[in-house]
Amino acid sequence: MAHFLPITLEEVKRLGWEQVDVVVVSGDAYVDHPSFGTAVIGRVLEAAGYRVAIIPQPNWRDDLRDFRKFGAPRLFFGVTSGVMDSMVNHYTAARRLRHDDAYTPGGQAGFRPDYATYVYARCLKQVYPDVPVVIGGIEASMRRLAHYDYWSDSLKPSILIDCPADLLVYGMGEKTMVKIARTLDEGRGVEALHGLPQVAYVTHSSALKGTSPNLGEELKELHSYDECLASKRAQAENFGVIERESNKMVCAILVQQYGDRAVVVNPPEPPITTEELDASFDLPYTRLPHPKYKKRGTVPAYEMIKQSVNIHRGCFGGCSFCTISAHQGKQIVSRSEQSILAEVKRMAQTEGFNGVISDLGGPSANMYRMSGKDKNLCLKCSRYSCAQPTLCKNLDSDHIPLIRLYHKVMQVPGIKHLYIGSGIRCDLFTSQNHGYDYFREAVLHHVGGRLKVAPEHTSAEVLALMRKPSFDLFLDTKRRFDAICREAGVRYQLIPYFISSHPGCRLKDMADLAVEMKRLGYRLEQIQDFTPTPMTLSTEMYYTGYNPATMEPVYVATSAAEKQEQRQMFFFYKPESREPIVRALHRHGLGGYIPKLFQQSPLRRK
Repeated sequence: MAHFLPITLEEVKRLGWEQVDVVVVSGDAYVDHPSFGTAVIGRVLEAAGYRVAIIPQPNWRDDLRDFRKFGAPRLFFGVTSGVMDSMVNHYTAARRLRHDDAYTPGGQAGFRPDYATYVYARCLKQVYPDVPVVIGGIEASMRRLAHYDYWSDSLKPSILIDCPADLLVYGMGEKTMVKIARTLDEGRGVEALHGLPQVAYVTHSSALKGTSPNLGEELKELHSYDECLASKRAQAENFGVIERESNKMVCAILVQQYGDRAVVVNPPEPPITTEELDASFDLPYTRLPHPKYKKRGTVPAYEMIKQSVNIHRGCFGGCSFCTISAHQGKQIVSRSEQSILAEVKRMAQTEGFNGVISDLGGPSANMYRMSGKDKNLCLKCSRYSCAQPTLCKNLDSDHIPLIRLYHKVMQVPGIKHLYIGSGIRCDLFTSQNHGYDYFREAVLHHVGGRLKVAPEHTSAEVLALMRKPSFDLFLDTKRRFDAICREAGVRYQLIPYFISSHPGCRLKDMADLAVEMKRLGYRLEQIQDFTPTPMTLSTEMYYTGYNPATMEPVYVATSAAEKQEQRQMFFFYKPESREPIVRALHRHGLGGYIPKLFQQSPLRRK
């Protein structure tokens, strides 16, 4: 029978453990499900033979008793802010404090600190100064080198400079975490971990001469932190190097100087295999929140995904504002049909299951089993995307395996409906790869009346900076969608998603977007004001004013007033928005848009 990893001392005692090997401290509540990183790392370490306990959402404000409850682990503490960067979790794009937290029972806010990884590591070192602390997860991963922090409006150093951690694991770190445990279990010190792949650490600058004795790769030295503080151009140049290296399958060691210290980032592990990914998903998860939370209410993030199934890892889309490829990798690693179907069968037999799978996807809905035809070409490639600006000729983008998977899932007893909640990449469709057959299958059988797609903008210039396809693709998608619905006699909706205030976007671009939406009859629902998050191309453009890919200057709307002017253009159809929109258009010399927006539309609203 599946059991939970212990989160209380009583559970540890019931297991008969005298000491825990690894304690994982997390900013999220403990949900024992493969969609939650804390559970994955805990289960992988457990499968490797280690005794693992979890401290979810510890109180950092009192005498630190939560951090003491298991005593010192035999090997190390693992620390993560949770599934999200804690600052993204806490604040809106306008830097306003959120009043809920989807990763906390009852959706309650206030159960994790700002910059949670920093805070937890400091608490642990205060209580157990001699026990190694290993940080990981999205917050640590995306802050491993100097980065712009939107909430403090400053260029911050690597998280390792301010955070008293002994080691950082970036990306999806299951294999590396097991190697860390085994190295320390052999009685070797923290320094022995510096030779592992997919880690970052701090060392004295004088220790870096030539190439790494452990890994043998070439060192690439970035502009120092002081140089980046003095020059935004230097920071932009750094990011260009970081991104190019992260897009490669064989990467260099990256080094950044901080006075007499240096942060070293080792190359990642090779992409895991299908068998290894299957093994991770097939571990004995209970797929439930810990029962301790029953009185506090449900965990909203769990409720959203509890009837979903993840089928692959990684994304080669290369969108400028997204962290997925930087964290999960550009290479797609797909689960086997057997592993996916086994999970579906277990789900179908779960008490209370209603027969509906809410999503069968991943970072993208339709990248399952897509990869390079000639792997030797992939080894030499440093393109940011296999889909943009054109579809790579070496990419096997056949959609037939995914269509067949959908059919097999629907044949599992107890499955009534299979919906696709992940975003569909329409720029992957060609007449040769059965993409349009997939689109028809998805629209008619797996959408549920509303299909959300992400054109992101209408401006060609802004879309180029976003690394997204032309808006013509959305128009073509809409034509195909409407034709499928007409033929089938159904009245479904295609819902576009847009972003305002992205680097390169001016008020004129937003006015053009509003006019186009009025022409098409849309009243937008799925919208977002751009939020800079660490280690994305868009964020570097926002902070530096340069496009790191070309080093050309980029216009950026940074003031709250500019951002609000752009955002309100989404709501041209609301009576209360008319006056502020008219004022903004006049102020920017764009009065010609006023009659285009505020006269009766000839098209019926959808």
